[in-house]
This record gives sequence, C-alpha cells and structure tokens, in this order.
Amino acid sequence: MGLVSAVSGWSLPPAPAGGALHPYDLRCEHLATPQGIATRAPRLSWRLASGRRGDAQAAYRITVRSGGAPAWDSGWIDGQDPSASYAGTPLTSFARYTWQVQVRSADGEEAAAESWFGTGVLHPDEWAAAWIGHDPETLPPFEPPADDREPRSVRTASLPPPRYFRRVVDLRPATSVRIVCTARGLYELRVNGHRAGDGELTPGWTDYRYRVPYQVYDVTGLVGDGPACVGAVLADGWWSGSLGWDGRRQAQRYGRRPELLVQLVADHADGSRTVVGTDGSWRESTGPLRYADLLMGEWYDARLEQPGWDLPGFDDSSWAPARVVDTGHDVLVPSAAEPVRVTEDLVPVGTRRDGAGRTIVDLGQNIAGRVRLTVRGAPAGTRVTLRHGEALDEDGSLYTANLRSAEATDHYVAAGLPEETFEPRFTVHGFRYVEVTGHDDVEVLGRAMHSDTPVAGEFSCSDDMVRRLTSNLRWSQRGNFVSVPTDCPQRDERLGWTADAQVFLPTACYNADVAAFFTGWLADLRCAQTAEGAVPDVVPHVMTERHGAPGWGDAATVVPWHLYRVYGDERVLRDSLPSMRRWVDHVERHNPGLIWRERVGSHYGDWLQAGVRTSRDVLATAYFALSAGLTARAAAVLGLADVAEHYAELRARIGEAFVREFVSADGRVSGDTQTGYLLALAHGLVPDDLVPAAVRHLVADLERRGRRLTTGFAGVGLLGPVLSAYGHHDLAYDLLHDDRYPSWGYSIKRGATTIWERWDGWTEENGFGPVAMNSFNHYALGSVGEWLYSGVAGLGQEEDSVGFRRPLIRPLPGGRLRWAAAAYDTPLGRLSSRWEISGGELTLEVRVPPGALATVHVPTKDPSSVRESGTPLATAGIDVIKSTEAASVCQVGSGRYTFTASWGR
Repeated sequence: MGLVSAVSGWSLPPAPAGGALHPYDLRCEHLATPQGIATRAPRLSWRLASGRRGDAQAAYRITVRSGGAPAWDSGWIDGQDPSASYAGTPLTSFARYTWQVQVRSADGEEAAAESWFGTGVLHPDEWAAAWIGHDPETLPPFEPPADDREPRSVRTASLPPPRYFRRVVDLRPATSVRIVCTARGLYELRVNGHRAGDGELTPGWTDYRYRVPYQVYDVTGLVGDGPACVGAVLADGWWSGSLGWDGRRQAQRYGRRPELLVQLVADHADGSRTVVGTDGSWRESTGPLRYADLLMGEWYDARLEQPGWDLPGFDDSSWAPARVVDTGHDVLVPSAAEPVRVTEDLVPVGTRRDGAGRTIVDLGQNIAGRVRLTVRGAPAGTRVTLRHGEALDEDGSLYTANLRSAEATDHYVAAGLPEETFEPRFTVHGFRYVEVTGHDDVEVLGRAMHSDTPVAGEFSCSDDMVRRLTSNLRWSQRGNFVSVPTDCPQRDERLGWTADAQVFLPTACYNADVAAFFTGWLADLRCAQTAEGAVPDVVPHVMTERHGAPGWGDAATVVPWHLYRVYGDERVLRDSLPSMRRWVDHVERHNPGLIWRERVGSHYGDWLQAGVRTSRDVLATAYFALSAGLTARAAAVLGLADVAEHYAELRARIGEAFVREFVSADGRVSGDTQTGYLLALAHGLVPDDLVPAAVRHLVADLERRGRRLTTGFAGVGLLGPVLSAYGHHDLAYDLLHDDRYPSWGYSIKRGATTIWERWDGWTEENGFGPVAMNSFNHYALGSVGEWLYSGVAGLGQEEDSVGFRRPLIRPLPGGRLRWAAAAYDTPLGRLSSRWEISGGELTLEVRVPPGALATVHVPTKDPSSVRESGTPLATAGIDVIKSTEAASVCQVGSGRYTFTASWGR
C-alpha cells in the first residue's frame, strides 16, 4: 500500500498473505505465548486474513491439549467473533498447553493455526518458597577496594550494593523444569551460568502493597542431568530505591531493602514432581555491583567479579546464609503484560572530544534505555564514567540541569583485560547524548528499552515534518511505556500520571497493542482509589497527598471505556465499573450543584497550555459529564439497565448545569479559550442550536492568533478531531504544518526527536525552559497522533462499533500532503487506507479485515466520478449509502478496494 515507516526498529509486521480465510497472531489473555497465566478461563483470540472479498469467519473450533492429553474441544461454534474463553477441564499449575483454532468460511473452507500458553500458580497452597533477603548481621557492609575510594555524591553515598543469591539443587532427569521468580525490588535470574529470559527490570513496577507480579521461566534447556545452580542478582529498583523528586528513598513507601522469591518446579517422566523454593539454605553475598539505582545509575567494579558464582561447582563457603523475611504469598499475581525488553540498538551518529578529555557521543535519537560500553586497553582500576543527557548546552557540553536530582551516571571500573564490556542491568536513563570520561579507547552502543507492546499501527505521508512528528510521538511512547505509562524517563520523577495516560491512550492504541499493558495499570489504579472514591494523580500511587484532580482522576472511566471500544473485551468494564461508579459518585457527592468546584485536588487545569488560562471550572465539569456518560455506557454494555439509567440521567443534568453556568446565549463558552470550546464541543455540552456559534468562536480564536494553538494536555488531542468534525480541515492542517512557536513543528525544526513536555522546552528568545520541569521526552502533547490515524488517513470506527467490527474509513486529504497512509491491526485483522492526489484525481486504496463491514467515505465533489478498480460503483456491486457535497459514502465487506474519483477543492 506504499506505507513508509518513519521509525526504524519498531515497525508493523508485514501484512499476512492473501489466499483463503485463515487465522494468525494467536493470543492468550492479549499476549503471545504467555508463560505463567493464572486465569482459570483465559481468553483466547486470533486475527483473520483473506485474499477474497466479503470473506468472514462463519464458525470456529478450539482444541487445547496438555502433554498430549486433550483438555478442551469446543466443537464447531457458529459466529464471527475471533475470540473465546477457555471452557475445558480445570487447568493445572506449571503446565504448558498447546491450542489450535480452526476457522470455517461461509463456503465451508477451513484453515487452522496453533500456539501455546503456560500456567503459573493456580492454587495458593502450591507456593513452597519464602521471601529471602540480606541479613545485615551476617555479612559486613560492602567496602570498595583500597585503591578505589572515590567519594560518592551525597545522593549515591547511601545506596547499598545489590546482593547475589545462589542455591544448588540436585535434580533427577526431568521432562520439564520451570522457575517462578519475583522480587520486591529488581532481579536477574541465572541458571547454570546462563541468564533466564530476556525481560529487563523484572518484575516491573506495581503497587507492591497489593500486587507483586511473578514471572515463569521454562529452563528445561538450561538444566541437564545432575545438579542445577539457580542464582539471582537482586537490586533496589522501585521497591527501595530512589523514586520521585522529593529526595526520599523508596524506603518510606514500600520497604527498606529488596527481597527475592524463587520456586523451581521439575516434572519427571514417572509423573513425580520436585519443588524447591527459596529458604534459609540459600547463600548470598555482594559482587562487582557497588550500587544500582533507577535514577542515579550503576557502579560496576569488574575486579570484584566472582567467576562461576552461578554454576554448581562454585565454592560459596565465604557467602552468608540468606535471611528468611516472610512466607506470605497473598499479593503475588502473574505478570499481566509484556516485559520490558531491549528492542533496538542505536549506533552513534557522531562522536566529539573536547579539550577536557570528555567524549560526547550522539545517538541521533532521544531514548529510554542504557548503553553497552566496550573498553579496550584500560589498566586495572581505570574508572570510565558515563553521564547521560537529552541535549547539549550552547558550548557543546552535556546539558543535565533538567534532570534535577537524578544523576543518570554509570561507572565502570576495568579489570585490566584487553577488551571489556559493560552494560547496566538495574537502571534506565532518558538520553540522546552520552559523555564518556576516564579512558579514550571506548565504544558506545545505545540500547532502547521499553515494555515490549506489539506494534499495531503505522502512519506515513508525503510531508517530511509530519513524518518526523509521527516518529517523535512513537519514540516518546516507547520511552515512557517502561513497565507503567510514565510522564518522562530522564529526571527524578518518572511517575504514572493519570491524565498523561488517558489523553494519550487513543494514540497509544493505534501505535501498539496496549491491551495487556493498560489492563495491569488499571488494576493498580483500582487498588489506589481511596475509600471515598478519589483517584490518585499518579499510578502506582506514591504521592499520598495528591488525589482527585479533574482530568487526572477521570482516567478511571476514560481508560477502561477506550480499551473496551478498541479491543472489544468486556472484562475490562466488568473489572472497572465499580471503580468508575465510585469515582463519579465521589465527584457528585461533593458537588451536588453539578458544577465541579469542590474536592478538585491539585487541579492542574489544562496543564502547560500556551499563553492562556482555561477556566478550571469549565474543564472540571466537562470531565465530570464525560465520566458520568462513560459510566452509563459501561453499565449498559454489561446489561445493568438501572445503573445505566441512573448515570445517563446524571450526565444529562450535568450537561444542563454546564450550559446554564458556562454557555452564553451567543454560544460562547466561559473563558473563551480553545480548550474550553474543544471540551464542550467534543463532549456534547453545547446545545445543538448553539453549536455553529461555538465553532465560530473557536475558529475566531485560532484566526485571531494567526492560526496558532494555545492548548495544553487536556485540549491538544481534541484540536484535529473537533475542527475536522465541523468542517475546518484547513485549520487543523495549518496547525499540523505550523513551525512557529507554539507548535509541534517548532520543536522539530530545533532537532527534537521526541515530544517535548512543554511548548517552550527551548525557545530562541530564552533558550532552555524552566529547569524545574522541562522534559524533552513526554508524550502528552503528542495526542495529535489519534487524528493522524483517524482523521488524515481515515482509520476509525463507527460510534456504536466495538473492536473495529464496523470500521469507518473517512480520510481527510488536505494541507501540504500529496498522500497519506496508515495501517492498523484491529482485533479482527489488518485495516488500512492510503490516499493520493495526482493529476486532478484522487486514489483511495482500502483494506478491510474479514468479518468487518466498513463505511467508506470517498472524498470528492463529484460523486458520479467515483470508480472502484475502474468500474462504476453500481456495476462493481458496491453498496452506495449516500452522496454528499464532499464525498460518496459506500459500504464494503472484507477485502482490498481501489477507489478513484475526480479531485478539486
């Protein structure tokens, strides 16, 4: 379809081949081949592809087997839904299940695909492991070698060294060996000298008071006949390390030192099972890691390595017994989402040395991750220091003022080998530039890390700057989806701000499959909700004084509803509806007049708007109405008619109060700001007869400002959709192409490779923005991405559609674009569109997945000119719904279509 990706290393997989109807991309609980699910009736799903028009699944059959034994045969089930819940014999723990789906088309042809999933701990009494940790009474504190007593900074002086744990297990020959592992902190699991798995920063960040996720590893291939050594390195991480900006260590929030839990389960040919868990027989020590902290960085002294520490024959007599901390398992849950992984390597695009012996390395891209350092010819004891930053100062030195207290510095002390390699394991930095000091002969490789959510969509177009914008917002999503949806990856914050997440979610869903990622985050949101229903500003909840902000707390309703709309899984509504109701009830209880002025928490308003101040009462009440309406719709989906009626009636009364309080007789919305109009229009809070006037006021504000935006976090994502909905595509495109301050183009002209936190992150007049809050990798202002997909390229769905069963393909050619294209993997399969204007003719190429019925708007002023593959629509058998002054609207089933029409504006 001519789609050109603007992003290397994170691209949509090739479209499935055509031919007869066939399933692909099988998922269990929204994950490909998960190792450790604990759901007793897991959701199994698949996508569909076909090279034939009008194809659809007429029936499906699922069979599941474990160890060759049948576990479930659904039989043939009529229906087009490519998903089902397991309904076979009860699943058993620590088992692998192979499942196959067969699909049948309407003409009786069948095709099949196969995948597998593994189970974790399904019964609480199957836990045999205790939490273990470091006993400060049995092992003295770590002291660096006498020749390496470089003073630490005040912030790193108190950082404890990570601990190394090991245990040798005598195993009989086994048919399968699995390890369940987690930590209060971060861990790296090792088995017989090899690393288990490829996840980073495991077990990830959750609200550990309620949920500690565990991971399951199949290590059969790492364990032969004879003893097996299970080892782990344990670091502070989010549990007891630096977090946030308040100067406190995480010890005040979760725990004082990290803890480890490991359970090995070996199955033997005779049907017996060996189970070994962490206990007091494990040994622990320090090692070459002097400290490891997410914000501060790592210090690794290669001279202190203990070769073979993770092998069976190692002498650990000098190690101390591990301390049993507790035996509780109540908060243990299986990992719900993809792990953080290294997904791309970046070779530097430039290297420069200055007169002070510093080497500045430019990766050419702002990322979240780390570097792999290669050191050659360094004498033993040589300390190489890596400092990370997003930008360079005017003199070419590394700019780090915006990191605040985060040092983002790694140290490597060489062992004296001809060539040595160092790569941190328990830290992550947000950076484009690396400053290297201490040795000259070094090589740096950038390694991008993020939660490995599968790529779901791509957008491209004929304009270089817009392609760069697309790349920037995708890189910001990658850099900030690190276990949780954070605001920034570089400074001493990196928190899961709820407003940032909810405003960017529609864009995030187009870019990647985030169903599992946000399902886990929502579980933490529900845990953190207060007894009276207030939702915290950040999730996981580590800022106890901040609750209930308008637009922030509304993530409790916006996120589950949007996930349901995109992925079609009702369970997210069943799990979230009580939380949605409590949030709306909380706001109503404290605001009986239905204008939301009380219990507004920190009330950030339209955060970081440019040059104006949107009424906070307008913003809050608009969100109140939105949340009430979404709660009503969720209840209706779940069949709770009385509940739906209650919240629908509340939504209507809020709307009436909003109009009385904020909408004047001439259609002005109080405050007369872009965001005020956008919120009111987007959420149906302007009476029908006043909508044209309100739109005129919005347009007048944009014109008065020379077609420049003023929106902040709450309004920016609504600009394109609202302007397009009311026929002002020209304005939306002018904002898209603008490179004056404030605009996306302004940052791009100045070298931005990610979305900035603030419009004035750097300006020609003032240089860098306020160091107290100036991230150059923040996705919220990148919410325009939704409009690029659904507006410019036209990939959306009907208002009453779920899971893209009824796609709405309505492209909006305009601006400087000659062509635009997007592809998106819906739950049904690949949906795509590409339009191009050439020689007075528009060509629109469309692909619709099997089972979908798409409404296609072919933009033209002359509907009679529309052809499909060169044939008039009626002759081609295309169902024309209507013709308007701007488009010919038709309906098509699955397949590929090429529409042409005359073009003239």
